[in-house]
Amino acid sequence: MKKKFTIGVEEEFQIIDPVTRDLKCRIAQLMDANTSMDGVELHPELHQSVVEVNTPVCEDINSVREAVTHNRIEAARVAHRVGLRLGAASTHPFARWQDQVISNKERYAKLVDDLQDIARANLIYGMHVHVGIEDKDEAIAVFNSARYFLPHLLALSTSSPFFDGRMTGLKSSRTSIFSRLPRTGIPGRFGSYHEYESFVSTLVKTGSIDDGARIWWDLRPHPRFSTLEFRICDLPTRVDDVVAITALVQCIVAKLSWLHQNNQSWQHHRFELIQENKWRAARYGSSGPLIDFGKRCELDFADVVVEMVNLVSDVAEDLGCTEELNHLHNIVQRGTSADRQLEVYENSGGDLKAVVDFILDETVVGLNLGQVLKDEPVIYNSTPPMPSSR
Repeated sequence: MKKKFTIGVEEEFQIIDPVTRDLKCRIAQLMDANTSMDGVELHPELHQSVVEVNTPVCEDINSVREAVTHNRIEAARVAHRVGLRLGAASTHPFARWQDQVISNKERYAKLVDDLQDIARANLIYGMHVHVGIEDKDEAIAVFNSARYFLPHLLALSTSSPFFDGRMTGLKSSRTSIFSRLPRTGIPGRFGSYHEYESFVSTLVKTGSIDDGARIWWDLRPHPRFSTLEFRICDLPTRVDDVVAITALVQCIVAKLSWLHQNNQSWQHHRFELIQENKWRAARYGSSGPLIDFGKRCELDFADVVVEMVNLVSDVAEDLGCTEELNHLHNIVQRGTSADRQLEVYENSGGDLKAVVDFILDETVVGLNLGQVLKDEPVIYNSTPPMPSSR
């Protein structure tokens, strides 16, 4: 394969007090403690209990692994300085959105003014994967076909079975919470990039959005970068899972691009059918069947993963990520983060703090943080008074 598909990964982490296990609105303290020597840039999000870190543009999956690992180590080091830890999961098990503080940025204030409690209650954490495609019309062709695989990616990544102190019955409650916002969910098809630009222009001219960044679909052409941005995923708790799912995203884009370049096409299915699989993924994660629309039957998700890996095995070899793809079978076998959080909950007699401890520990599995944090002094270890969120 001659064409390279660059990758970038965004991760949004929970800021957690390791003693009380509560979410803490301490992004300002984290950013104050972050120095140029740390080698990681921290970004605020809508709520002050969220911190985002991004990889640079990566040429291959090995670079992604290095960047994600580095980001987690360095972000954990900064959090340790202010007496906090970071957790990778798409909801906190018992935090209340009513207790959270909105970040002090004009765009967030405008968002809350526009969406009101829909925005305030959007206390979720995600992972976004970018894959570079320079040609705009090729990007739209891949976009149209890649929509089919969005439920599969969600099922592999689920990490939000709890919300507001409740076991929700969903493997991804983040999906349900986020769906309350406008311009979210599975996108429709576009006949060309020009048609997509016209759609965005109409929304801007009618005062619906400021720009394309206010379109929050599960997959979108990024408004500033030459990438397709996959936004469907929960944030996996383990680094290995993040890397494996990222590899799958890159392979899906590469395979669909190859089909497009060779005048072949992936069968397009109705939005409503893809949405049906998305519901199954959010409800059951990797433990329930998805629908094979071509065969008109249900398939065990383990079989779905086998088919996906086989489909992209040729491009995976070219891209150097066969080993990472094979890890997808491990995710199905042992369960996603959501499955394992539920196991901890059951085994602990319903202790949600034990679930938080599990998230914190799994977030840094394999990172060898012990000595790093032992040598890092704690410079701030008290909780400042919480300002009003209104």
